[in-house]
Amino acid sequence: MEIKCWGSRGSIPVSGRMYVAHGGDTTCMEIRPKSGHTVIVDAGTGIRRLGNKVVAEGLREAHMIFTHVHWDHVVGFPFFKPIYRPDFTLHLYRCPFSKYIGKMLNGVMKPPFFPVRFSDIPAQTHLQPITCPEPFEIGSLTIVPIHLSHPNTAYGFKFIEDDKTFVFMTDNELGYHHPKGLSYEEYVAFAQGADLLIHDGEYTPEEYKQYRSFGHTTYEQALDLALDAGVKQVGLFHLNQDRSDREMRRIVKMCRRRIRQQKRRLDCVAVKADMTFSL
Repeated sequence: MEIKCWGSRGSIPVSGRMYVAHGGDTTCMEIRPKSGHTVIVDAGTGIRRLGNKVVAEGLREAHMIFTHVHWDHVVGFPFFKPIYRPDFTLHLYRCPFSKYIGKMLNGVMKPPFFPVRFSDIPAQTHLQPITCPEPFEIGSLTIVPIHLSHPNTAYGFKFIEDDKTFVFMTDNELGYHHPKGLSYEEYVAFAQGADLLIHDGEYTPEEYKQYRSFGHTTYEQALDLALDAGVKQVGLFHLNQDRSDREMRRIVKMCRRRIRQQKRRLDCVAVKADMTFSL
């Protein structure tokens, strides 16, 4: 399984010299299993560059999953160039939106907010009858959804291929229980032994005092989850809109110091745009 991040920023895209190393695009992940399928998770602004790659490679098909519909996870969809090609097929998975994924995308692409309606795009779109939290498959990938603790609800996913596991839980608040959110122990069990866990780590402990209940987690809480779940590698995600490259390096350094102090084997990184993982 090959995993690539096209955007790891949270809430709103950013630009400037302070953000060059980690990138400014919002959530978009690409997964390529052995079966050759292209699986896309979320359509934040990072999907624009992914779309350029898909066109350049001449791909004719992709599978798209959404964690939830907050703007930073869908605003890039109208700029995904393959949807304007009649020879392209996009499989849209109803999990977690049940019957209204088409309505959701129509809401993103409608006048006066956008000049092209979702119903008018030339690409072929197929709604897959998948309902969360039931597991489903895309090629050689088995995908297991889980409720996250986030306003308006959201889902995380476990991607399994052969004996490798990637757990993606962005926008998950471990210190506050939102409707449909699960217990800390359930999230630990879900991530148990994963080869890679990418988890929301937006806030510092000081910031969290002000933004508790906003739907996001501190980097310390994310690290605790990784340690308790015994994962092999953890990636801090949903990077704060104001977090500079220098600040992210400092946070990762502090996390690695804690890991060494506990004499644990865990690799910790801050997920950057264009960062790749091979499992």
